[in-house]
This record gives sequence, C-alpha cells and structure tokens, in this order.
Amino acid sequence: MDTLPPLRALQIFETLGHSQSLQEAARRLQITPGAISQQLRLLEETLGCRLTYKEGKRLRLTAAGVRFHEICTQAFELLREGQQEMERSRNTSLLSISALPSMLKTWMAPLAFQWQEQYDPELTLHLKGSHAEPDLEAEQIDFRITYGQAAARPRSFTELYTDRVVPACSPSLLQGHAALRHPRDLLNYPLLSSDWQPRFTSPPSWRDWFESLNIDSGDAPLDRFRVFSLSHMALESALASQGFVLAQCSMIEKEVRSGQLILPFSHSLPLPWPYVLTRRAGAFESPHSQDFHRYLLNRARQQEQINQDILTQALS
Repeated sequence: MDTLPPLRALQIFETLGHSQSLQEAARRLQITPGAISQQLRLLEETLGCRLTYKEGKRLRLTAAGVRFHEICTQAFELLREGQQEMERSRNTSLLSISALPSMLKTWMAPLAFQWQEQYDPELTLHLKGSHAEPDLEAEQIDFRITYGQAAARPRSFTELYTDRVVPACSPSLLQGHAALRHPRDLLNYPLLSSDWQPRFTSPPSWRDWFESLNIDSGDAPLDRFRVFSLSHMALESALASQGFVLAQCSMIEKEVRSGQLILPFSHSLPLPWPYVLTRRAGAFESPHSQDFHRYLLNRARQQEQINQDILTQALS
C-alpha cells in the first residue's frame, strides 16, 4: 500500500482505542460521535479490515484493531516526543539541569537561583533530581551533576570538587547534657548516616570516622541505626535534633554559618569520589549555558576553601 491512511483518521482511532467509547473519545477530541464513526469507517475502508466491533453499548477493538492501535500509539508518541524536542530547541530562554536529588536540593539549586537572578531573572530553569543517569541528548538536558563513580567520561567531563563529611548536630541536641570533650562522647547520642548502596559507594560511615581516630566503637550499631538513603534526609533529621549526622560540608554551609548546626569536632573524611559535571553536545550553543558553565566551575573551585572555612568553625 503506497497511500497512508488519513492522519486525522489515525489520530481519532488512537484516541478511540484508549477510551473504547465514542462519547469519551468525542469529549477528548471535542468533536461529535458521528464524526468519529465517519473517520473510523474511512480508516477501515483504507486498510481493508475491521478494527472495532460492538459489545453491548461499548466499542471493542478486534484482534487486528488491537495490533494496529499499538502501532498507532507508538507512532504518535514518537511524534509527540519530536514536537517537544523541537519546542525545547526553540526555547532560547531555558536552562535544563539534572543532578542527584540531595546534591540538587542542598547545593545546586541555591547556586542556580543565585546565578539566575544575576544573569537573567526571566530565564526558565528546569531542575531535575534523579539517581539514574539521564540521556542528555534525548532529554535535552544541558548539564548533569553526578557522583564521579557513576559518570561516563566524555570530552565534556569535568571534575568539580571532592566533598568531606564531618559530625554536625543541632545546638538543642546538646542542651542539658555534659560538654563534649572527646570524639568518643558522640557514642552516647543517636547517630545518623547515609547509605547510597547499591547504586553508589556510600560516603564514609560512623565506623570509618571513629576508626580513623583509633576509637573502638565497641558494640554500638553504627551501620544500622537511623540510616537514610538520601543525604538531605539525614541532614533534615539532624536539624530536627534527632541525632548527630556525618554531614557533607558543601551541604551545611548556610546552616553552620546561621548556627542551626554546630560542629563539635573538626575531624573530617573525604568522599571516595568527586562530584563531576557533564554536558550535552549542543549545550554551548546558548550564551546563557556558557555563562552558567563558567559560573559553576568557578564556584566549584571555591568549594574546597569553603569546606575548610566550615571546619574551622568546629567547637574544638
């Protein structure tokens, strides 16, 4: 068959197959049931086979109709995806950023908002939090910030910084308790931690932290007590005075400076891998993407010093 069925008839059949009701399809398409019946007859005549049959008051798809509907649905989905991609490519006032959820919430989003206000408040930011590594080209994501362990290393790969973890707590957690004189005193408090497995190697644990100071934690359940899958959830628990957290320095700058969190000891451990930045091939076609890239790299270079500044604010 050289001639394809009319596009309008295909569109109506695809909608009809999802609703299996002339009235519901008519409502979705904002046309009359009679117009749907007319287009359906035209499609069946063009294909030379029955696509539907009546069962009581409902309209059902024949076996051939079910198969053809699957093909139509796939085709229209591709068309819709293509249309969305063209719309995104025409939108020169959009910056799309993907990052790990906790990184996005505590580090990336505040910086992106700050840059947006300075560069162009009218610019649209599309922020997507995801543990899964996205297809930057297919999803039209300009930049992806992820953990170095998970990232592929294309030419656009750039290392940002390696974070560190340090004990932190809300000041109210210590009220009414004896002053902390030695790191082993933390064993008297609930300990909050993050476990990123199996997707990533987890950040240093409390056991790692105590062992690095040659402190025997004894029978303390350091690897199973109040463990969170997301770093920002453990941090929020600490802010609610629910325990000490091994917090990433880059995620607690504001809270430490404001006094919402305090650091009883300055001893810290580095994460096993750095955070890294990748970008899609056409990201630099937009001037705002180039500016954001420069801004982000400059801010990442400052992070090591910021982390050191945070650690100097430890109580002891």
